[in-house]
Amino acid sequence: MIYSRWLLKVPFGALTLIASSNGLRYVLFENDAHPKPLHDIEIKDDQNHSILKDSMRQLQEYFSGTRTEFDIPLDLHGTEFQIAAWKSLSGVPYGNTASYSEQARSIGRPKAVRAIGSANGRNPIPIILPCHRIIGSDGSLTGFGGGLPVKKWLLQHEVEVITRTTR
Repeated sequence: MIYSRWLLKVPFGALTLIASSNGLRYVLFENDAHPKPLHDIEIKDDQNHSILKDSMRQLQEYFSGTRTEFDIPLDLHGTEFQIAAWKSLSGVPYGNTASYSEQARSIGRPKAVRAIGSANGRNPIPIILPCHRIIGSDGSLTGFGGGLPVKKWLLQHEVEVITRTTR
């Protein structure tokens, strides 16, 4: 299978979007702390790929503050546990946070807190599957593939959008 790629400028740099005909496979940060295994897939630049175009539009709406949920087909590859963890991220509402232990409980694995952290670190589609909304049980910002400054920016962005729209 050939995957298509598109670079999207965002307020904190750029994201690389990679999709197959099945859905979005990766959202990559410029300096990702957890590099994704791209060596095993063939990638070409394609700005006409319908899933990439839709993903770009929805992410632009997110960054402009007009979108709080995503509706993009995903092409997730991982273990059964990882996929369950990644899908559970969409259950954390926009502008809110949850702890790793709350996320573990949400998938019926309350003792798997460290495994949740590991799965989140390998989340192939950050922002859309919002692992930035997962924080330490003490409220601290912990690991994030895009770096803690980007995690902080994303959380502040969502709070500012909610504050602006509820006035």
